[in-house]
Parts: sequence; structure tokens; C-alpha cells
Amino acid sequence: MSESLIRNGVVLDDSFAEAFPMRGTGIVITAVSERWALEAARSFTGFATSVIACGCEAGIDRLLTPEETPDGRPGVMVLLFAMDSASLEKQLATRLGQCILTSPSSACYAGLEAEDQIPLGNAIRYFADGWQVSKKFAGKHYWRMPVMEGEFVCEATTGMTRAAVGGGNMLLLARDADRALAAAEAAVEAIYRVPGAIMPFPGGVVRSGSKIGGKYKGMMASTNDAYCPTLKGMVDTALDPAVGSVLEIVIDGLSDASVAEAMRAGLKAVVELGPEQGALRIGAGNYGGKLGPFHYHLKELAP
Repeated sequence: MSESLIRNGVVLDDSFAEAFPMRGTGIVITAVSERWALEAARSFTGFATSVIACGCEAGIDRLLTPEETPDGRPGVMVLLFAMDSASLEKQLATRLGQCILTSPSSACYAGLEAEDQIPLGNAIRYFADGWQVSKKFAGKHYWRMPVMEGEFVCEATTGMTRAAVGGGNMLLLARDADRALAAAEAAVEAIYRVPGAIMPFPGGVVRSGSKIGGKYKGMMASTNDAYCPTLKGMVDTALDPAVGSVLEIVIDGLSDASVAEAMRAGLKAVVELGPEQGALRIGAGNYGGKLGPFHYHLKELAP
């Protein structure tokens, strides 16, 4: 291992994260308080960790102050990603209707300015059963829908980008589970501060990293056995004897640049934590360049 790939005692593998094109969109959820804006956002982003089984990937980008939202209330910026435009529209409409329309005091607005527009309020306005009211204000189109609490306000459309990227990642290899989690938490905290990027898995962390395919027929993905510490003596392992636990961070972004910046921030945080408290090594998942055109080399992003 080259000396240039060691930072603060943490070894950075001479490897790269391989990512792929996605469609992406953003929405702003507001409510009477930060608590209720977050309730709606967490419900909306639930079961959205991987397109493999969830149909989309979603997460909270950042909290918004009342000064940053269209209606002057506390808000949350949420990002949603899918493999194609039709899937993105379907997931957005379903989650909007089930998780934001239903949440007390909520309102929903476009979170992304883009030439391509996809339905937001336009997708669920008929729930109002003919009582929906179309309003245009300051060049924007909104729907006002009566609900039992009072009224739900939702912008008609939001932007969609075709330049989104999914699958940025880093593997954190540590002596034990406590240190692996400490490294992951440091990375998540740093990446959360990068706008335009999310980590769709629970708390931003994945413990069940996967490889393509498996032994059983029909499996799209199965456990990444090369990184499972309990299988060291039974598989072609990627783990050193000292490594007892591995966690992964997966990143989606609205652009190639946002994913690169998120990975750079995460790497810096883990390196600063050091091997005694966090990761001994940092690796990345790739499929030899066959999965996607976006390659994030750890040595190029190293602090």
C-alpha cells in the first residue's frame, strides 16, 4: 500500500466508488413547527433505501429556516431519486398523497428549479373531490385542497433533473462494531452538511452491503461476503485479520459534483477521527467499471 494512501493512520484503498445515472427531484415540506415538518419528511422518506426493492431512494437534504421557505414556516428539503422519470413521478405522487397530505399542518412546494417539470399537487388534486382551487401567485401555480383540519396547500409541479447520480459509497473497516459505527456517524454528520446529496439508508448507514446476484435463482443482490468478518475463513475475503466490523455509507446526489463533494466530506471526517476511535481502512464498492460511468477514486478525494 502506497504511503500516499495513508492519512492520519487510516489506510485508503486504491479503489473507487462506482455510481450510475438517476432521475432526481426535490420538494420542500413545511409545517407549523420543525417537529411536524420532520414527521412528514420522515414518513415520506420511509422505505426508500434502495431502488432494488423500494422503487426509489429518498432522504432529508437539510432543515430550512422560516426565512428560507415559501410560507415563512419551518421546513425540510427532501430529495427523491429513481431510475427513470415514470418511476420518479409515481413514487413522488404516492408518497405525497399518503405521507404529506395526511400530516397535520403540512404544505408542500417545489424544491428544485429545472426545465423538466413533474406533477406535485397536480398529481393528487382530485382527492379534493371537485373542491380543489387553482391559484397562481408570483408566477407559480398552487392547489388549495380542503381537508378536515383546514386546508392543504401544494405547488402544482416541481423540477426534475436527469443529471442525478446514485451509488456513491465508502466502506468503513474497523476493529469492532463500536468503532465502525463511530466512523460512520462522523461521516454521516459531515455529509449531511453538503447540499444536494442524501444518504438513503437508516441514519445514513448500511450494515448489509450487497454484491450483484447470488447463489439462489432470481436474487438480484446478496450479502457482500468478501466484507463479512464472520466469513473470513470461508470466502475470498477483502478483510485484514484486524478488521472485525464493516459499515457502508451510500450517497445519492443531484449532480456528479454533489456526490463527489459528499464523499470528500465523509472521507475527511473519518480520517480526522483516526483508527483508534474509528476506521482502520476506507474502501469503496465497485464492479470493475461495469455498473456505471461515475467513478469516485478515494485517492483523488483524500484529504
